[in-house]
Amino acid sequence: MLLCPAGHSFPIRDDIPRFVESAGYADAFGPQWKRYRLTQLDSYTGSGISHDRARRCVGEPWWRALTDRHVLECGCGAGRFTEVLLEQGACVTSVDLSEAVDANRESFPPGPAHRITQADLEALPFAPRQFDVVFCLGVVQHTPSPERTIGWLYEQVRPGGLLVFDHYRYQVRRFTQLAPLFRQVLRRLPPEQGLRVTESLVRGLLPMHRRAGKLAPLVSRVSPVASYYQTFPQLSDAVQYEWSLLDTHDSLTDWYKRLRTRRQIAATLGQLGAQVELCARQGNGIEARARRPDPSAGG
Repeated sequence: MLLCPAGHSFPIRDDIPRFVESAGYADAFGPQWKRYRLTQLDSYTGSGISHDRARRCVGEPWWRALTDRHVLECGCGAGRFTEVLLEQGACVTSVDLSEAVDANRESFPPGPAHRITQADLEALPFAPRQFDVVFCLGVVQHTPSPERTIGWLYEQVRPGGLLVFDHYRYQVRRFTQLAPLFRQVLRRLPPEQGLRVTESLVRGLLPMHRRAGKLAPLVSRVSPVASYYQTFPQLSDAVQYEWSLLDTHDSLTDWYKRLRTRRQIAATLGQLGAQVELCARQGNGIEARARRPDPSAGG
């Protein structure tokens, strides 16, 4: 049991402090990450996909200087980025609202360089402005208010430190797919039942994606199934199938799927007083990197 000076108590299960009683809108994410705990780890796929994405978002100067830096990893999931951040020598505090923290712990046990906590990003159990880097990929668009979430994340960045996150953007394909119709049904199902439905969809439709060839972009515009044969051809057929299962379930069961423009993201950061280093249409939508000014350094 963890006690705070105000008298509140929080359970510790499997070496993980739990600051939430339920994952709420993120309930579906816990079972998916437990089932596909290894799927997106570079060590499992034999690729550098997660490493390259994290490195691009953090930026080369900071990436080379991560050793012994304190990194708050928000929305850690099963640990695809936990792995590469630890390999880079960072001291990582991994946080997730869902029971995905259990999958993370299984792959990357807590130790001197790694802490794990189950908590809400809007009520993080840390003193503000103590992390060198706050890192949050694939998460902000799934929260009730992206602007509020960005604000809470930025509050954890120390002066001179960095906030790194991404966000979905408006794209034609998001309005031509059949996925939203399936999502209206699947996100209301119990997590395990939702997993069974998405597995059926992938078994039935992924072979069509594999055979589509040059027509793959057209197939992806209407199919509710996620396919990476064109994006990551280096992945084996077995891993392609697992990635499709994982991301199809993710895209059809998330409760919130917010979209923002690059200008909106930049405006949110500007209102917080952050110095924007990157805000570009790339990756899964928009990737952003911003620094908190350090008055003591004249920045």
